[in-house]
Amino acid sequence: MTNAPAHLSPRAAWTLILVASAVMMITTGTRLTSGLFLSPLNTATGLGVATISFVMAVAQLMWGVAQPVFGAVADKYGPGRVIALGGVMLAVGTAATPFVGSEWALLLTMGFLSAAGAGAGSFSILIGATAQRLPPERRAFASGFINAGGSFGQFALAPLMGAIIAGAGWIVAMLTLAATALLTIPLAWPLRRKRAAVTPALTAAAPAAPAAPTIALGQQLRQALRDRSYLCLHAGFFTCGFHIAFLVTHLPGEVAMCGLPTTVSATALALIGLFNIAGSLSVGMLASRYRMKSLLFWIYASRVVIVGLYLLAPKTAWTFYIFAGALGFTWLATVPPTAGLVGKLFGVRYLATLFGMTLLSHQIGGFFGAWLGGLAVVHTGDYSWMWYADMALAAAAALINLPIREAHVVRAPALAKA
Repeated sequence: MTNAPAHLSPRAAWTLILVASAVMMITTGTRLTSGLFLSPLNTATGLGVATISFVMAVAQLMWGVAQPVFGAVADKYGPGRVIALGGVMLAVGTAATPFVGSEWALLLTMGFLSAAGAGAGSFSILIGATAQRLPPERRAFASGFINAGGSFGQFALAPLMGAIIAGAGWIVAMLTLAATALLTIPLAWPLRRKRAAVTPALTAAAPAAPAAPTIALGQQLRQALRDRSYLCLHAGFFTCGFHIAFLVTHLPGEVAMCGLPTTVSATALALIGLFNIAGSLSVGMLASRYRMKSLLFWIYASRVVIVGLYLLAPKTAWTFYIFAGALGFTWLATVPPTAGLVGKLFGVRYLATLFGMTLLSHQIGGFFGAWLGGLAVVHTGDYSWMWYADMALAAAAALINLPIREAHVVRAPALAKA
């Protein structure tokens, strides 16, 4: 990274990106393998698929709520402490889940502690931490690389958890995830906020740094929520969350309904993660060359086609593998252009908070995707209507990204004086 700022060497820039990717790998891998535990939890607790789906839906929502909250804390105090705290919460919640037997206790462990802990070490905090220290032309690539780290976590942890569940049981698998979550604590150290050490010679040669923004966080939020382009990003991301949460939570159930073994669902989830590594890196690089709203349009539009072809295909193991690979390429590839557009519109000073708000919309969609999937299978016996709803929402998301304006929002004079 030869274009890194003077106070950040190429080695330091890569270290920052790699560490953020490693944190993302752990938190996302833990979160996106939760569907593998739905059936074992149901068997152990007897709470029912609908109830456990609701808990997982609350977890989706809580992960989204945590993003802007922890993002605002990270913007003020630095991301290191937030990530370390999140690692502890994620580990405690995951470790305690196998030992609870009521809906309220499961809501506390899986729905709140684990989900909020994963949110404290996720997209908005990690992308915000790196974007503030990297030059603009490298931010989209860094976002894609960090996103790919999360996909690698899903690729690595899904088959591992499937194998542990099959061999040693689901409790051992959950305790393994809890132990893995603790690794985010030492990884938080390089991401702490540090003052740049700049030599006198560099200081003399470098141009004067721009003045710190005078706009307060509350004013920036009010401005953003009045901006049409920002609201369009929220609407598109809502659909993305619906789509991902539905599949993460209920793809194992869909596989089981087709008479296929658990290994097929674990492999399919792993393939989604593997192919999204390529998708995230590709979109991260394309975002520096093409309009980000156009990338979002094609990502969402492709999901309509992919799901439609899946519904027409015979339900074999290879159908699920091909479906997972195709879908995986678009899976979280929406993150780099969405984060990039937020940065373009409002700058990076409050990126963790503003992108966290879009992730909240993403997870409101995730709540409905996970919850309604459980209700659909209980009341209709299959997921057909969920697939149709998924296609309709993806088509709407593709169209709603077209009016987005890719330009910096100029602050109104009243805000500038604040």
